[in-house]
Amino acid sequence: MTQTTLILLGLGIAAATLVSILWSIAVPERRIWPPRRYTAITPVLVWGPTLSLFGILIVLGVSGWGDLAFPVWLRFGVGIPLIVVGNYVVWSEVAHFGIPQTGGAKGTLRTAGMYRYSRNPQYVADIAIVGGWMILSSAPWALVIGAAAILVLMAAPFAEEPWLKTEYGSEFNAYAARVRRFM
Repeated sequence: MTQTTLILLGLGIAAATLVSILWSIAVPERRIWPPRRYTAITPVLVWGPTLSLFGILIVLGVSGWGDLAFPVWLRFGVGIPLIVVGNYVVWSEVAHFGIPQTGGAKGTLRTAGMYRYSRNPQYVADIAIVGGWMILSSAPWALVIGAAAILVLMAAPFAEEPWLKTEYGSEFNAYAARVRRFM
């Protein structure tokens, strides 16, 4: 696959995901995210684009490795810790939720763990991972695709939170009143 193909594919995945999130915000009764029903195909529809976008980001970072003149202390002193801490937070919370609930299946409202500090610690951690990779790789196209991915990650909670209010009612409202959306 050529670099141009990867860039277009990455931008296309990010754009399609963002459009589905914006649709879900604008028309919640016909939302795409979170899914109205969790079925056998849901993990493919959720994790396919997510893993593809992350994969494209990694490949573009490796292929353009060090093309931008970011200082070594920034690349390794900030980029690597963001990736490591982000992965720790994401995977520790996935371990508590399980893959299905992280992918949109109904479950319980989580307010413990990292959710004590942020209503969306997995999105914050994913943003840290993407930002860390953008810094570490210092690759121009990784910056572009990474910025598109971060935009998607920042928009997603705005589609989820109305659903959480409907699903968990006063329990979610009390939680949202005491815990910030991001940090």
